[in-house]
Amino acid sequence: MQTGTDSTYRPTPHTTPTRYRERARYDRETVHRILDEALICHLGFVTADRPAVLPTTHARLGETLYMHGSTGSNPMLSAKPGGLPVCVTVTLVDGLVLARSAMHHSLNYRSVVAMGTARLVEDPAEKLRAMNALLDHIRPGRAADCRPPNARELAATAVLALDLREVSAKVRTGGVADDPEDMALPHWAGVIPLTLTPGGPQPAADLDPATPLPSYLR
Repeated sequence: MQTGTDSTYRPTPHTTPTRYRERARYDRETVHRILDEALICHLGFVTADRPAVLPTTHARLGETLYMHGSTGSNPMLSAKPGGLPVCVTVTLVDGLVLARSAMHHSLNYRSVVAMGTARLVEDPAEKLRAMNALLDHIRPGRAADCRPPNARELAATAVLALDLREVSAKVRTGGVADDPEDMALPHWAGVIPLTLTPGGPQPAADLDPATPLPSYLR
Protein backbone atom coordinates (compact mmCIF):
# COMPACT_ATOMS: atom_id res chain seq x y z
CA MET A 1 0.00 0.00 0.00
CA GLN A 2 1.30 3.42 -0.86
CA THR A 3 1.68 5.73 2.10
CA GLY A 4 1.61 9.16 0.46
CA THR A 5 4.49 11.59 0.59
CA ASP A 6 7.19 11.77 3.27
CA SER A 7 5.05 14.30 5.16
CA THR A 8 1.55 12.91 4.60
CA TYR A 9 -0.44 9.68 4.67
CA ARG A 10 -2.42 8.78 1.58
CA PRO A 11 -6.21 8.95 2.15
CA THR A 12 -8.10 5.72 1.53
CA PRO A 13 -11.82 4.86 1.55
CA HIS A 14 -11.37 3.69 5.15
CA THR A 15 -9.74 6.93 6.32
CA THR A 16 -11.92 9.42 4.44
CA PRO A 17 -14.78 10.64 6.66
CA THR A 18 -18.29 10.78 5.22
CA ARG A 19 -19.14 13.91 7.27
CA TYR A 20 -17.08 17.01 8.02
CA ARG A 21 -14.36 16.08 5.56
CA GLU A 22 -12.79 19.49 6.09
CA ARG A 23 -11.75 18.33 9.56
CA ALA A 24 -9.65 15.44 8.24
CA ARG A 25 -5.86 15.70 8.49
CA TYR A 26 -3.33 13.43 6.83
CA ASP A 27 -0.04 15.14 7.67
CA ARG A 28 2.28 13.03 9.76
CA GLU A 29 3.10 15.87 12.13
CA THR A 30 -0.52 16.19 13.28
CA VAL A 31 -1.02 12.43 13.53
CA HIS A 32 2.21 11.89 15.46
CA ARG A 33 1.51 14.76 17.85
CA ILE A 34 -1.93 13.37 18.76
CA LEU A 35 -0.65 9.82 19.20
CA ASP A 36 2.22 11.02 21.36
CA GLU A 37 0.02 13.20 23.59
CA ALA A 38 -2.74 10.64 24.17
CA LEU A 39 -2.15 8.27 27.08
CA ILE A 40 -4.75 5.65 26.14
CA CYS A 41 -5.76 4.11 22.83
CA HIS A 42 -8.72 1.89 22.02
CA LEU A 43 -7.95 -1.31 20.13
CA GLY A 44 -10.83 -2.63 18.04
CA PHE A 45 -10.80 -6.13 16.58
CA VAL A 46 -13.13 -9.05 15.81
CA THR A 47 -12.85 -12.39 17.60
CA ALA A 48 -14.42 -15.64 16.41
CA ASP A 49 -17.86 -14.65 17.63
CA ARG A 50 -18.03 -10.91 18.31
CA PRO A 51 -16.36 -7.51 17.90
CA ALA A 52 -14.44 -6.04 20.83
CA VAL A 53 -12.83 -2.72 21.73
CA LEU A 54 -10.27 -2.64 24.52
CA PRO A 55 -8.48 0.34 26.09
CA THR A 56 -4.73 -0.07 26.46
CA THR A 57 -1.50 1.88 26.61
CA HIS A 58 0.49 2.61 23.49
CA ALA A 59 3.68 4.22 22.25
CA ARG A 60 4.91 5.32 18.84
CA LEU A 61 8.41 4.66 17.56
CA GLY A 62 8.76 6.21 14.13
CA GLU A 63 6.02 4.78 11.92
CA THR A 64 5.14 1.88 14.23
CA LEU A 65 2.52 1.99 16.96
CA TYR A 66 3.07 -0.46 19.82
CA MET A 67 0.28 -1.60 22.15
CA HIS A 68 0.61 -3.36 25.49
CA GLY A 69 -1.28 -6.46 26.54
CA SER A 70 -1.21 -9.83 28.26
CA THR A 71 -0.16 -12.99 26.47
CA GLY A 72 -3.51 -14.51 27.44
CA SER A 73 -5.71 -11.68 26.17
CA ASN A 74 -7.96 -12.13 23.15
CA PRO A 75 -6.17 -9.73 20.77
CA MET A 76 -2.77 -11.23 21.53
CA LEU A 77 -4.04 -14.79 21.08
CA SER A 78 -5.85 -13.84 17.87
CA ALA A 79 -2.73 -12.20 16.44
CA LYS A 80 -0.55 -15.32 16.71
CA PRO A 81 -1.53 -17.17 13.49
CA GLY A 82 -0.64 -14.38 11.11
CA GLY A 83 -1.61 -10.97 12.35
CA LEU A 84 -4.80 -9.35 13.57
CA PRO A 85 -6.90 -6.85 11.55
CA VAL A 86 -7.43 -3.90 13.87
CA CYS A 87 -8.75 -0.37 14.11
CA VAL A 88 -6.94 1.75 16.69
CA THR A 89 -8.32 5.10 17.84
CA VAL A 90 -7.20 7.84 20.20
CA THR A 91 -9.13 10.98 21.13
CA LEU A 92 -8.16 14.16 22.95
CA VAL A 93 -11.02 16.42 24.08
CA ASP A 94 -10.03 20.09 24.15
CA GLY A 95 -13.33 21.79 24.91
CA LEU A 96 -17.10 21.67 25.25
CA VAL A 97 -18.92 23.73 22.63
CA LEU A 98 -22.28 24.97 23.93
CA ALA A 99 -24.56 26.42 21.28
CA ARG A 100 -27.89 28.21 21.44
CA SER A 101 -29.57 25.30 19.67
CA ALA A 102 -29.38 21.70 20.85
CA MET A 103 -28.27 20.38 17.47
CA HIS A 104 -25.17 22.59 17.28
CA HIS A 105 -23.59 21.49 20.56
CA SER A 106 -20.23 19.88 19.89
CA LEU A 107 -16.73 19.18 21.17
CA ASN A 108 -13.39 20.59 20.23
CA TYR A 109 -11.26 17.50 19.79
CA ARG A 110 -8.30 15.86 18.10
CA SER A 111 -8.49 12.20 17.11
CA VAL A 112 -6.58 9.60 15.12
CA VAL A 113 -7.80 6.43 13.45
CA ALA A 114 -5.23 3.84 12.33
CA MET A 115 -6.17 0.65 10.50
CA GLY A 116 -4.21 -2.37 9.37
CA THR A 117 -2.98 -5.79 10.41
CA ALA A 118 -1.18 -5.78 13.74
CA ARG A 119 1.53 -8.33 14.43
CA LEU A 120 2.65 -9.90 17.65
CA VAL A 121 6.16 -8.70 18.52
CA GLU A 122 8.32 -11.79 18.99
CA ASP A 123 11.85 -10.45 18.50
CA PRO A 124 13.25 -9.98 22.05
CA ALA A 125 15.19 -6.82 21.19
CA GLU A 126 12.20 -5.15 19.51
CA LYS A 127 9.93 -6.20 22.37
CA LEU A 128 12.26 -4.64 24.94
CA ARG A 129 12.49 -1.41 22.90
CA ALA A 130 8.70 -1.30 22.69
CA MET A 131 8.26 -1.86 26.42
CA ASN A 132 10.77 0.88 27.20
CA ALA A 133 8.88 3.19 24.85
CA LEU A 134 5.60 2.34 26.61
CA LEU A 135 7.15 3.35 29.94
CA ASP A 136 8.64 6.55 28.55
CA HIS A 137 5.30 7.42 26.95
CA ILE A 138 3.81 7.53 30.45
CA ARG A 139 6.65 9.78 31.61
CA PRO A 140 9.85 10.43 29.62
CA GLY A 141 12.83 9.01 31.48
CA ARG A 142 10.90 6.40 33.43
CA ALA A 143 12.24 3.36 31.55
CA ALA A 144 15.75 4.04 32.81
CA ASP A 145 14.54 4.72 36.35
CA CYS A 146 12.93 1.40 37.31
CA ARG A 147 13.78 -2.29 37.48
CA PRO A 148 13.62 -3.82 33.98
CA PRO A 149 11.26 -6.77 33.46
CA ASN A 150 12.62 -10.20 34.26
CA ALA A 151 12.21 -13.30 32.08
CA ARG A 152 8.93 -14.33 33.74
CA GLU A 153 7.42 -10.88 33.34
CA LEU A 154 8.52 -10.67 29.70
CA ALA A 155 6.95 -14.05 29.01
CA ALA A 156 3.63 -12.91 30.51
CA THR A 157 3.57 -9.63 28.57
CA ALA A 158 2.66 -9.27 24.92
CA VAL A 159 3.12 -6.35 22.55
CA LEU A 160 1.26 -5.71 19.32
CA ALA A 161 2.83 -3.64 16.55
CA LEU A 162 0.86 -1.77 13.89
CA ASP A 163 2.65 -0.08 11.00
CA LEU A 164 1.19 3.37 10.43
CA ARG A 165 0.05 3.18 6.81
CA GLU A 166 -3.71 3.67 6.69
CA VAL A 167 -4.06 6.60 9.06
CA SER A 168 -6.02 9.82 9.42
CA ALA A 169 -6.61 12.49 12.03
CA LYS A 170 -9.74 14.53 12.57
CA VAL A 171 -9.70 17.90 14.32
CA ARG A 172 -12.44 20.27 15.43
CA THR A 173 -11.40 23.70 16.73
CA GLY A 174 -13.06 27.07 17.10
CA GLY A 175 -16.28 28.35 18.55
CA VAL A 176 -20.02 27.99 18.22
CA ALA A 177 -21.63 27.52 14.80
CA ASP A 178 -25.21 28.60 15.49
CA ASP A 179 -27.68 29.31 12.71
CA PRO A 180 -28.28 33.03 12.01
CA GLU A 181 -31.91 32.80 13.09
CA ASP A 182 -30.80 31.52 16.53
CA MET A 183 -28.40 34.34 17.34
CA ALA A 184 -30.99 36.37 19.27
CA LEU A 185 -32.06 33.48 21.51
CA PRO A 186 -31.51 34.17 25.25
CA HIS A 187 -29.23 31.18 25.84
CA TRP A 188 -25.56 31.30 26.81
CA ALA A 189 -23.24 30.11 24.05
CA GLY A 190 -19.51 29.56 24.01
CA VAL A 191 -16.67 27.15 24.67
CA ILE A 192 -15.53 25.58 27.92
CA PRO A 193 -11.84 24.66 27.45
CA LEU A 194 -10.65 21.35 28.87
CA THR A 195 -7.05 20.39 29.66
CA LEU A 196 -5.38 17.39 31.27
CA THR A 197 -3.06 18.81 33.92
CA PRO A 198 -0.84 16.66 36.18
CA GLY A 199 -0.96 17.26 39.90
CA GLY A 200 1.95 17.10 42.29
CA PRO A 201 3.62 13.68 42.69
CA GLN A 202 2.21 11.68 45.62
CA PRO A 203 4.80 9.25 47.02
CA ALA A 204 3.82 5.70 47.88
CA ALA A 205 3.00 5.16 51.55
CA ASP A 206 5.93 2.76 51.94
CA LEU A 207 8.46 4.85 49.97
CA ASP A 208 11.72 5.56 51.81
CA PRO A 209 11.53 9.28 52.69
CA ALA A 210 15.16 9.60 51.61
CA THR A 211 14.28 8.65 48.02
CA PRO A 212 14.71 11.84 45.94
CA LEU A 213 12.06 13.00 43.53
CA PRO A 214 13.33 12.32 39.96
CA SER A 215 14.01 15.41 37.90
CA TYR A 216 11.53 14.28 35.22
CA LEU A 217 8.70 14.46 37.80
CA ARG A 218 9.46 17.95 39.03
